[in-house]
Amino acid sequence: MVVSSHRQVTQLLMAWSQGENSALERLTPLVYEELRRLAHRYVGTERAAHTLQTTALVNEAYLRLVDGGRVNWQDRAHFFAVSARLMRRILVDWARSRHAQKRGGQPQQVTLNEALVLSRAHGEDLVALDEALQKLSELDARKGQVVEMRFFGGLSVEETAAALSVSPDTVLRDWRLAKLWLLRELGGERNPDEG
Repeated sequence: MVVSSHRQVTQLLMAWSQGENSALERLTPLVYEELRRLAHRYVGTERAAHTLQTTALVNEAYLRLVDGGRVNWQDRAHFFAVSARLMRRILVDWARSRHAQKRGGQPQQVTLNEALVLSRAHGEDLVALDEALQKLSELDARKGQVVEMRFFGGLSVEETAAALSVSPDTVLRDWRLAKLWLLRELGGERNPDEG
């Protein structure tokens, strides 16, 4: 049933790409809960005082998806990768605006826990992570995409591989190297030789 649902989402995305507006109406209920899960994951990593709620994040991302013009959607994985990128941008913009409102506040150092790799980032930490991810993407665009899809998009290794047209082994290798690079860049205390 999940495969059938994934196939249906892909078909509706392609129809929407080709200008069939009714496809968007049929697509919305199929992707909304997964977008909420993704948004909840993002918002759940923020401090308790965080004012941006899951529903607001989903709605803002959805509006940007719909208003963003025609996209040539490849498949479900591509859709959720773009959605993850939008949610990341919204949260980073929110964190930057909150930081700008504070007097004399400085970004905090981020240390990454290997088990969770990038979770529990607070507003300022999210900005630091975003900047590090931008640097990584400049050095190696594919590794940046792998982090975005795996961590921010919640895509599986196989979905990420399909979206990037590479092998699952390549995704795993990129994921491991990207995590090590980000740990080093963000001042992590791990030794790169550790597993």
